[in-house]
Amino acid sequence: MAGNSFGKIFTLNTFGESHGQAIGGIVDGCPAGVRISEEYIQEQLDRRKPGQSKLTSQRKESDRVQILSGIFEGMSTGAPIGFTIQNEDAKSKDYSHLKDRFRPSHADFSYQSKYGHRDYRGGGRSSARETACRVVGGAIASQFISQYGLEVQAFVSQVGKIEMPVDYKELDLKQTDSNIVRCPDSEFASRFIAEIEAARKAGDSLGGVITCVIQRVPVGLGEPVFDKLHADFGKAMLSINAVKGFEIGSGFQGSRMMGSEHNDAFEIRDGETRTSSNNSGGIQGGISNGEDILMRIAFKPVATIMQEQKSVNDSGEEIILEGKGRHDPCVLPRAVPIVEAMANLVLADHILRQRTAQL
Repeated sequence: MAGNSFGKIFTLNTFGESHGQAIGGIVDGCPAGVRISEEYIQEQLDRRKPGQSKLTSQRKESDRVQILSGIFEGMSTGAPIGFTIQNEDAKSKDYSHLKDRFRPSHADFSYQSKYGHRDYRGGGRSSARETACRVVGGAIASQFISQYGLEVQAFVSQVGKIEMPVDYKELDLKQTDSNIVRCPDSEFASRFIAEIEAARKAGDSLGGVITCVIQRVPVGLGEPVFDKLHADFGKAMLSINAVKGFEIGSGFQGSRMMGSEHNDAFEIRDGETRTSSNNSGGIQGGISNGEDILMRIAFKPVATIMQEQKSVNDSGEEIILEGKGRHDPCVLPRAVPIVEAMANLVLADHILRQRTAQL
């Protein structure tokens, strides 16, 4: 199976299945001498783990990371950083009825068609459990890029049809983790929570949008032509389970504007070349221009619902399938640290690429 590696210089390779013994990965390319806090890595994993609130899957996983190599006395050595996370609460019997059946909007049918064999227990490699490894890699990347002053912050900005129209500059993003839905606006957080609880009680699920803001970005990150910075962000975000849409800056709204409205005029501010607006989302020509990078990532509703659905089995017979097991009614609260992790990985990789460009 190809496609288990991300990045070109600062890389993350992951392995493991949802119901295997463990998941894990290797971070390679992290420079030596970076102060790495394992406590910080664990804090980020705790933000993603299941069972943390009434809005998430009740699978009980401690998600304790074990660092195997590459960090000594709290500092990166330059060697590959290997890690594992044990699977502690996998209930494989909950999935025995899916051995020969394909769940609607899951990867069951496509995996079976591509490989001729699949791990039906929780989706195997296609399970969102794999994203815990991304969080570890992203937490390491975050500690590397922090020396450059960059700050990545994501938050839930839409649940179902309820959208928070507030500009991120008017929000206190430090309040994002003050509630279980990870929205920095308390009024909308309450509305989001109520909407998710209603869907859960109805045996249904919801999607929504996570907004990601990156501040204090240096000018010059990005490698045209095929590795434009926003293209790599797009791949990073679209590789996350359940993501169906990605936009940066003005996004799709920009297609409705005239050039005279959309262009970001240059000006001198505090002795630096800046733009008076930021429809470009902090990236022009695939290269960061020093303004905030603003992205929106759309997540579909969770595919597993506690209702009867039409499907087929591997004998080609039509069947009725009912959802079982432990599942999130909405992935958004747990996906916030995953979005941040992928953004951190992209930035770490491009910072190292920029180093080589200026040698």
